[in-house]
Amino acid sequence: MIHEILTVGALQCNCSIFGDETTREGIVIDPGDGDDVDRVLSVLAKRGLKLKAIVITHAHIDHIGGAAKLKAATSAPVYMNAADQELYDAMDMQAGWLGMRPPEITDIDVDTRDGDTLKCGETEMQFIHTPGHTQGS
Repeated sequence: MIHEILTVGALQCNCSIFGDETTREGIVIDPGDGDDVDRVLSVLAKRGLKLKAIVITHAHIDHIGGAAKLKAATSAPVYMNAADQELYDAMDMQAGWLGMRPPEITDIDVDTRDGDTLKCGETEMQFIHTPGHTQGS
């Protein structure tokens, strides 16, 4: 399993890139606020990975702001727990708090729930609901 961690965006969020060496499927977790999507795409290209999913752990701007750009570049679906939808819908407000421009947003394609799984090649990853860091999560 390929695993790279990039520190991305103004708030220095950790973005994880996982990839299967055999199938070349990739998953990006928390693509940042959008400023470093080109770096994420560069790692995917360098590793020869086709993005299968964009996973958002929670809807703070520093974790999700890049999802729209990454989805536009790859057509990969975005996964997020629906409990964070209200926070996701408040990107303008989050950007205002930080003095940033609001990022483009995209539809959430898959509502994740505790215990759901996502395969990356032969590796099965499990979603674990860990409430507390955001209102809904």
